[in-house]
Amino acid sequence: MHDPAHDDASSSHDDGGPGHDDTVTGHPDASSAPTRPAPAPRPAERFNLSALALRFPQVTLFFLLVFGIGGALALFQLGQREDPDFTFRAMVVRTQWPGATARQVDEVVTDRIEKTLQEVPYFKRTTSYSKAGESMIVLELKDSSPAKEVPNYWYQVRKKVGDIRWRLPADIRGPFFNDEFGDVFGTIYALTGDGIPMSALRRHAEAIRAELLKVPDVAKIELVGVQPEQIHIDISPARLATLGITPQMIARELAAQNLITPAGTVHTDERSVRLEVSGQFDNVKAIQALRLTAGNRIIRLGDIATVRRGYADPPTELMHFGGREAIGIAISMVPNGDVLQLGRNLDARMQQLRADLPVGVEYGKVSDQPKIVGEAVGIFIHSLMEAVIIVLAVSLLSLGLRAGLVVALSIPLVLAATFLGMKVFGI
Repeated sequence: MHDPAHDDASSSHDDGGPGHDDTVTGHPDASSAPTRPAPAPRPAERFNLSALALRFPQVTLFFLLVFGIGGALALFQLGQREDPDFTFRAMVVRTQWPGATARQVDEVVTDRIEKTLQEVPYFKRTTSYSKAGESMIVLELKDSSPAKEVPNYWYQVRKKVGDIRWRLPADIRGPFFNDEFGDVFGTIYALTGDGIPMSALRRHAEAIRAELLKVPDVAKIELVGVQPEQIHIDISPARLATLGITPQMIARELAAQNLITPAGTVHTDERSVRLEVSGQFDNVKAIQALRLTAGNRIIRLGDIATVRRGYADPPTELMHFGGREAIGIAISMVPNGDVLQLGRNLDARMQQLRADLPVGVEYGKVSDQPKIVGEAVGIFIHSLMEAVIIVLAVSLLSLGLRAGLVVALSIPLVLAATFLGMKVFGI
């Protein structure tokens, strides 16, 4: 007979009711249970500048206007010059020791100064030249020395050499230091004069120099071709031998007569009076009147020699402009200055000073860096505009109006941002 209860139990066992499922799931051996795969990690979102710009159009427009207007203004305010500023890491130390031989100069002066210079930070090498009566040392720093600290290193050179001054001979002249090799004189005027002596022309050049130093962006002005004045005493060696006078005797008498020395002070109840020794030479006639002792006779210098005022012979430097002797006025600009504006200011000031010059004194331009830079900047702007226009035309024709406008606007905006960055960082 068929048993319904047995059928129900079998059916319940075979079909797998709820009770059966709980028993299988809770069994310690779960390796036979089905497992669900872990969800794949979502990729990290990357920074998308284009999406960000489209999400905030007002902010995007604001920055575009800032870069565009700021770059356009910066373009006309950037420094313009032919050569960039650079740091020259070399200094010349010159010392004079009249009467000393080349060996004495090398052992007593050059060697001691060189050993002191080796203590300077970023020392690279020294090159020395010793000759009779003069020592010259060229100090070089390493290329890795910070450009902003180089002036401080030159100060340390002066200080260290000054500290050993007591170890050098007492009758030396100097040491003299020269570290101004990086100056670029972009504008040079030549001052000439018909029938005007060089001494008078120099006075006019110095007056012009004093006025041009007041012009904005002028850093330094030097006079070129200036010949130092000297007093020449010409005398025949045969005549000196006849009188028993040597050139050294004349030099000693001149030095003793022209000596400047303190004479003391007279103190009274009411005031103090400083005493001065007179007799110094102030003109050629005073030198001619010098008395010399030759045996038992007293001879006037002007009776046996020709005393005249002149210039250093041979001259150390000469300048000619238009076939005539001239004095140059060399002008350098401050760092990061605008050479075009400086040129306009100099021309305007020189036109005002022309009215104060005497008849016969004229000036001309030997070097005109503002003109050269102006032409170069004009060529650059012209080429830049041509390149931008060509790229815009090609973009519009090849990409269509919408995409072409995007490319067309990006080029001038990138240039404007570049000019603005150059202005901000002082490039």
